[in-house]
Amino acid sequence: MRKLWLVVKREYLARVRTRAFVISTVSLPLLTLGILVLAQVVARQHQDHPLKIAILDAAGGLGEPVAKGLTQKLPDGRPTFQVTKTIERPEQTEKVREELRAQLRQGRLDAYLLIPRDVLEGKAAEFHSKNPGDAMITAPLRRAVTEAVIRRRLSDSGVQVENLEKVIRSVDLTLVKVTEQGEAEEKGQTFLLATALATVLYITLLTYGIATMRSILEEKSTRMVEILIASIRPSQLLAGKILGVAGVGLTQFLIWILTAAALGAYGGAMARALQPDASPVQVHFPLSTLVYLVVFFLGGYFLYATLYATVGAIVSSEEDAQQMQWPVTLLVIMAFVPFGIVLHDPNSPASVVLSLVPFFAPILMFLRIALQTPPWWQIALSLALLVLTTVGLIRFAGRVYRVGVLMYGKRPSLVEVFRWLKYT
Repeated sequence: MRKLWLVVKREYLARVRTRAFVISTVSLPLLTLGILVLAQVVARQHQDHPLKIAILDAAGGLGEPVAKGLTQKLPDGRPTFQVTKTIERPEQTEKVREELRAQLRQGRLDAYLLIPRDVLEGKAAEFHSKNPGDAMITAPLRRAVTEAVIRRRLSDSGVQVENLEKVIRSVDLTLVKVTEQGEAEEKGQTFLLATALATVLYITLLTYGIATMRSILEEKSTRMVEILIASIRPSQLLAGKILGVAGVGLTQFLIWILTAAALGAYGGAMARALQPDASPVQVHFPLSTLVYLVVFFLGGYFLYATLYATVGAIVSSEEDAQQMQWPVTLLVIMAFVPFGIVLHDPNSPASVVLSLVPFFAPILMFLRIALQTPPWWQIALSLALLVLTTVGLIRFAGRVYRVGVLMYGKRPSLVEVFRWLKYT
C-alpha cells in the first residue's frame, strides 16, 4: 500500500506543479469571464452618429409612413436614422438605383431602402448597405416597413387603425421550470449551465485519459519503467498512475467549481446593486448535481484512463500512440455526438438507451441529470453498468500492462495482445 501511495503522490505532484496545469486551470475561468465581459461590451456598443439613408418607394405611398416609423434615438438623443430623401415611383427605377449606389460608394449615403412595387403582395423589401448584417439597424427598418405595409393593407380593406403598434404587439411567453425545490423563471440558464458542465466533463475525460497514456509511454520510452517494476508490481504501478492523474483532475474540478461559485455570487451582488428592482436570474442547481458531476467524472475517467493506459502499454513510440489512441478517442467523441437528442428530450427512449451505454454514460447521463433528473433506477443502472465495464477493462488492462510495459520495438498486432492475456 505504501508503494502504491508513493506512485499516486509522484503522479499527482508531478502534474500539479507544472506550468501547464496552472495555465489550464486558470485559463478556463478567465476565458469564460472574458467571453462574458466581451459580450457585455459588445451589447453596450451603440451607433455614434445618425445613419443617412434614402428610401426608394416603387410601390408609392409607403416611403413617408416608413420614415415616420423610424423613431429610434441614439444615446445622445439624436435620431438613429436620418432619411435624406424619399423617392416615390420614379420613371426609371434602375437609373435611380444606380445613382443611389454611387452616393453610397462615395460616402454621401450610408444605405438606401428599396420598397418594391408589389410589396403588398409579399415581395421582400431590400436594404442596401456596406454593413447589412447589423441587427441593431435592420430590426427597426423591418418593423417600420412591416407596420407601413400592414397599415396600407388594412386601409385598402376599409379598416382604419389609429395606433397600429398596440394592435399588432406580440405577447411574451415566460418560461417557468418546475423542480422539487420550487419554480423559477427559465431564461436559458439551465440549458447553458448543463451544456457547459457536460462539455467540461467531455474535455477533461479526453485530456486526463491521454495524460495517463503519455505518462506510461514516457516512462516506457526512457526505460524508467524497468527500474520501477523491480520494486513494485505492475498492477500497483498502473493503479498508482490512474489514481494520481484522477487526483489532478479532481483538484482542477474543485478549483473551477469554487471559482464559478465566487463569480456567480459576485455577479449576483453586482446585479442587485446596479438594478435593485430587477428580478434576478434564478438557477435551481442542487448540490446533488455537483456530486453527480464528480461521480461521473471519476467513473468516466477510470473507464477511459484504463483504455488509454492499455494503449500506452502496447506502443513504444509517440507515432504509434497517435494511431492507436484513435479508437478510444472516437468513443469519447461519439459520446458528444448525441447531445442534440438529449437536449431535445432528456426522457426519450433514445436518450435513455444512450445514457445507459457505459462509454456514453459519463457524459449523457450527467447531461440528463443536469437538465431533468431521471428516475433513480436509471441513474443506478447507468452507474452499475459503468462500474462493471470499468472493472472488466481494468482486469484486461492489468494483464496487457504486465507484459506490454516491458515490450519494445515493433508494435504488436491485436492477436499478440490477446495472447498476452494467457501469460502468467
